[in-house]
Amino acid sequence: MSKDAKTDAQRFGGEFGPFRKGETTGVSLSTFKTLVWISNIGGLILVVLALEMLFVKQMFGWGLLALIGGVAIALFPSNYEIVGMNDES
Repeated sequence: MSKDAKTDAQRFGGEFGPFRKGETTGVSLSTFKTLVWISNIGGLILVVLALEMLFVKQMFGWGLLALIGGVAIALFPSNYEIVGMNDES
């Protein structure tokens, strides 16, 4: 990585997304952990249902839709900024 590269991501996954706006407050670490657990469990349930639809019921359209939805739900919390994680120097 070069010395000119920006290394101060404002949020988890911030190096891949849009820049932080000044009025965003962010969430606490415990709230972020809760969001991650809930979304991962919800995404996992949707993926299990998708696999059953794909292989057992052979409902390929709904199975693919549920699979994409499960992955999207599991990735949802990466858009939140965690309060206190930025460098104040």
